[in-house]
Amino acid sequence: MDPNPNASEVLHEFPRLFRIYKDGRVERFLGTETTPAGTDPPTSVQSKDLTINANTGAAVRLYIPPNAAGKKLPLLIYIHGGAFCVCTPFNPAYHHHLNAVSASANVVVVSVHYRLAPEDPLPAAYDDSWEAVKWAASHASGAGPEPWLNDHADPSTVFFAGDSAGGNIAHNMVMQGTEEGFGGLKVEGMVLLHPYFGADKKDELVAFLYPAYDGPSNPKIHSPMDPKLSTLACPRVLIFVSEKDFLRERGCNYYEALKNSNWSGKVDIVEFSGEDHVFHLFDPTKENSLSLMSQFVAFLKQGRA
Repeated sequence: MDPNPNASEVLHEFPRLFRIYKDGRVERFLGTETTPAGTDPPTSVQSKDLTINANTGAAVRLYIPPNAAGKKLPLLIYIHGGAFCVCTPFNPAYHHHLNAVSASANVVVVSVHYRLAPEDPLPAAYDDSWEAVKWAASHASGAGPEPWLNDHADPSTVFFAGDSAGGNIAHNMVMQGTEEGFGGLKVEGMVLLHPYFGADKKDELVAFLYPAYDGPSNPKIHSPMDPKLSTLACPRVLIFVSEKDFLRERGCNYYEALKNSNWSGKVDIVEFSGEDHVFHLFDPTKENSLSLMSQFVAFLKQGRA
């Protein structure tokens, strides 16, 4: 006889994301596929995975382009999306995307693996991402724990980027660095791809994933309303939005808030007509995806010969 006949009862479900059963199991509906690190045949980019906190499972997937030997290259810290509750850096779409970015822009990439809600509620994703930033910064003097970063990452040319919820986290990492310092890293720019920020009312999903969430006054979720936004320690920001994306207006609101604050940097926004949320990850070969990639790479290469 089943000792717990109600174990399969569904307690909560968010369509297209996950459901939670009475026995505590979480079933995710997307973002569960993984692909191993290694050498990418099309680009010759090398990647490997490193755990940075064995207790939490926080980790990174590192990428170095094929001509990195004997060179110091810009460092891109990338934070994946997935509504804070699905996906990892090890998903095929992210792995393909960052192999392409590393090769095309000639950058070293640190792709952050953070704990997912609801098993690990927010702010765990922010905490893990900040730990990854500090771990990357520990290599600024050339004496960190990972030779790839010691040998190839230029701490004076650092970028942050992220898509969807990862765009939100990327912004918050730069804001946290603005307040606490970047530990020897010099931030040159930030790229937000279809970023998630809160609307003008309480977000049901975020309220479920973030027990301490207090609505529109929360600066992590509702970043465009943050009274400290103008202090953002980043000279250049590029934002991508799409016409059919349900987050389009939120990305535009962030752009307007940053542009109209007393922030001293330069912000640009690019909109893709007829496209939906993170279209470039689902179909990287289509014309608009190639255009997005080209503009992303150009932003990372700006100022370099």
